[in-house]
Amino acid sequence: MSTLRTLARYGAIAISIAVLVVVLLLTSTGADAAARGVATGYVAVFVVFTLVRMVRDVLQGHVGLDILAVVAMVATLAVGEYIASLIIVLMLAGGEALEEFAARRAQRDLTALLDRSPRIAHVIGTSGGVTALEAIGGQEHLRDIPVDDVEVGDLLLVRPSEIVPVDGVIVGDTGSFDESSLTGESLPVTRGDGEEVLSGAVNGTRAVRMRAVRRSADSQYQQIVALVRAAQTSRAPVVRLADRFAVPFTAVSLVLAGTAWAASGDPTRFAEVLVLATPCPLLLAAPIAFLGGLSRAAKAGVIVKGGAQIERLARVRSVCFDKTGTLTAGRPELVEVLPAEGFTADELLRLAASAEQYSSHVLADGIRTAAAEQKLQLVSADEASEVATNGVSAVLGGRAVMVGKVSFIESVVGPVARRPLGPGQAAAYAAVDGRFAGVLVLADAPREESRDVVAWLRAHGVERVAMLTGDAAPTAEAVAREIGVDEVHADLLPPEKVHLVAQLAPRPTMMVGDGINDAPALAAADVGVAMGARGATAAGDAADVVITVDSLTRVVEAITIGRHTLHVALTAIWIGIALSIGLMIVAMTGVIPAVVGALVQELVDLTTILYALRALRGPASGLPTPSVPSVPSAPSAPSVPSVRETTADGRDNG
Repeated sequence: MSTLRTLARYGAIAISIAVLVVVLLLTSTGADAAARGVATGYVAVFVVFTLVRMVRDVLQGHVGLDILAVVAMVATLAVGEYIASLIIVLMLAGGEALEEFAARRAQRDLTALLDRSPRIAHVIGTSGGVTALEAIGGQEHLRDIPVDDVEVGDLLLVRPSEIVPVDGVIVGDTGSFDESSLTGESLPVTRGDGEEVLSGAVNGTRAVRMRAVRRSADSQYQQIVALVRAAQTSRAPVVRLADRFAVPFTAVSLVLAGTAWAASGDPTRFAEVLVLATPCPLLLAAPIAFLGGLSRAAKAGVIVKGGAQIERLARVRSVCFDKTGTLTAGRPELVEVLPAEGFTADELLRLAASAEQYSSHVLADGIRTAAAEQKLQLVSADEASEVATNGVSAVLGGRAVMVGKVSFIESVVGPVARRPLGPGQAAAYAAVDGRFAGVLVLADAPREESRDVVAWLRAHGVERVAMLTGDAAPTAEAVAREIGVDEVHADLLPPEKVHLVAQLAPRPTMMVGDGINDAPALAAADVGVAMGARGATAAGDAADVVITVDSLTRVVEAITIGRHTLHVALTAIWIGIALSIGLMIVAMTGVIPAVVGALVQELVDLTTILYALRALRGPASGLPTPSVPSVPSAPSAPSVPSVRETTADGRDNG
């Protein structure tokens, strides 16, 4: 079966070789007329198929280089160089095979994501009290279903060395996971009870249970896979780029061939020149370069949705950044603990972090992380509840603890002194047993790499760098000063961001953002880049480029790869043109017979294709590209059956 597939894939090569062997045998036995007839018939069929394809392309608005190949084949037949015409056919068929081989090589890293995509999930039955080990031993408690059928809330078993099928949280177990395909982090990470694990991570040596928090289509790995599929099916612009050379290259080739014929008076000279003008180098090398660029970008954690985006990346002249979660980490860190009278700083932090174990608010993670760094022993709650957007309440060892907005605390303890906040700061207020306990101040600091990224952009041809944010002007300006951005547009609504991005010059313009509110601006930019490591599906859908690793340096990597890829593609085109024209000029003297010229052109094809594969490797951006987890890890929450979440409008989510 494999042999049949191979013959089908390379059928044109096999048939061309067989016909060439038959023609050579007939010629060696003196049957020149029969040899000419076989060759003419086969080449005529090939010419007809090529013309049909060429006409179809022209009707679709695509003017290509096939006309040169057709003229060369017809010319060699007309002057009796039928062996040369067969070599041209073999060269064209071989060129397509070389393109397929090189494209598979270039796409190897890109398709690795698709090959690893999980397809089956093990759902644990509803007979309560089933542990992971019991589920393994008792198959009656498990049922395998397609990963697309997993629903939010399903309890799943992930066996050792299996790929996590959907995004979920660990239930009662602790596991080690390889997240390298998602984050670039080479070392396994440990996830415990209540911590989130992303689809695509590979489980370690222990079976673990997890509760699905997203369906397959919304999970991290499937989002990346969908982006990769879009990138693979995109038609690379370099095909169009090569076609821009079609008319002038065809004209120059015909002029050189016609001049040689006129100067020598020998029509054979026309054919000898044109066999060296076949357009394989232009048609093959450039698309391979772009596929290589897409592959290299995917390996670096940058999913580029197509070749058109690669070319625009290479030409970016203005860059706009969102602030929160893009230029800043989007993970507020605790910077100050201000206990009230009767409480110590450690006591306040320990109690607040214990209560915040049961909160999903972004500030809660910063408080828990600070407590873990100080090695404070947290307390499990007897019961806990969260009022969305307001705060969390918990009973900890008989003590009633509340943490949240000042208004949430004042509803219990009465008016409290407000803590003045600096730019970029936020405060969580706390109460214990009905008494005001103090304030915890957090700040969303700029990413460590933000200043270096902005400096790199300015030093590498980006003429304008701006911040577009909905945050207040004082906070935005403070962050901008710290990272070196001198153009700030603050207090913006999404439509205002779209208007600014559309009007920004010089172009092309890149917009980098991470949230759903950034999606319209990403779509309006020439190149929209989504920081997609922590979700933001809408932003990823609207963007042209999705960064799957939580590091802003990947923006620089994307531009570097785009520029290198475009340079390789253009260079490959010019190498093909230069070699072909040089050889045509030599052939005008009559020193290169048609058969030899057809064989030499094969070497030109190989040279340009090998050069195009340089897009798989390239110069580094010069910035460090740290591997950082795509989902921040925080101390895990103990399992508390009585924890309930109540939304602000009173609805109970259980």
